[in-house]
Amino acid sequence: MSEKVVIIPGDGIGPEIMDSALEVLNAVSSNLEFIKIEAGLNVWKRKGYAISGEDLEEIKRHKVILKGPIATPIERGMYKSINVLLRKTLNLYANLRIFKSIPGISPFKNVDIALVRENTEGLYSGMEFRIMNDAAIAIRLITREGSRRVIKFAFNYALRNNRRKVTVIHKANILRETDGLFLEIARKISKDYPSIELEELIVDAAAYKLIKNPEIFDVIVTSNMFGDILSDEVAGMVGSIGLVPSANIGDKYALFEAVHGAAFDIANKGIANPVGLILSAALMLDYLGMPKKAEAIRNAVMKALSEKECRTPDLGGKATTKGFTRKVLEYLS
Repeated sequence: MSEKVVIIPGDGIGPEIMDSALEVLNAVSSNLEFIKIEAGLNVWKRKGYAISGEDLEEIKRHKVILKGPIATPIERGMYKSINVLLRKTLNLYANLRIFKSIPGISPFKNVDIALVRENTEGLYSGMEFRIMNDAAIAIRLITREGSRRVIKFAFNYALRNNRRKVTVIHKANILRETDGLFLEIARKISKDYPSIELEELIVDAAAYKLIKNPEIFDVIVTSNMFGDILSDEVAGMVGSIGLVPSANIGDKYALFEAVHGAAFDIANKGIANPVGLILSAALMLDYLGMPKKAEAIRNAVMKALSEKECRTPDLGGKATTKGFTRKVLEYLS
């Protein structure tokens, strides 16, 4: 029986790197059926909306999505973030990002971090408004249930993947009610996992220690905006945001995507780095119960990256998107 996967190519370099990811997936598995849906800026320009209600319903009929980058306009009056819409509509409360040093590429040698970010609450919950023309207010929503489920996810991930420590990153010294609640729940949940150490770090100190001693981190769990900012910091430490895979997980649905954006400046030039989306596709195979195929993809990607001539320009090489993908396929064959 085939697994149905919704494919959203996205904007900018999205279609190019999606082609690479699908080639790699087809090389390791013949029982995946892809259902393509269009969403994003190009759709908005053509049709006046970024995603249709019909396509949202189609997504909800299936449990797994592989998504390319979708642009979010800064201008008022345009569509709001499709990424946030999907997370909230599908209740994808946990965002998992995996960071590992790669020899010859990463400026930091000892990074091996799984960062779990709450995905539906905090300052990104979309509750903000203007007071006349003189001020604006954003509401930082932290709930007991929202915190419980993402912290539980982080501890369960640590347990399943033989990781020994979960660091909860917060600002409870200042945000005593919201981050105080998040920290309170982390302390309570940690008691159910005696084999896993709980570490508490204020976000300022965490940003410093990530640079100073990255090897002390294992699994990180934090609120929405802190996780968004810190994950870009760690992406720089491993060499490029283009190397980082991510998964957005809920109780019923899972969405997999690269961390980087649409990169319109290099779209259609054939030089986009497909690693992040290919590794996200590997995470998807893990989720679908195909860990050996997922590991085969990861091994092939690492072997391809070890060859300097196979790296794309963002990694200091001259390879094309298709050239790098061909090398990955060679190592898979």
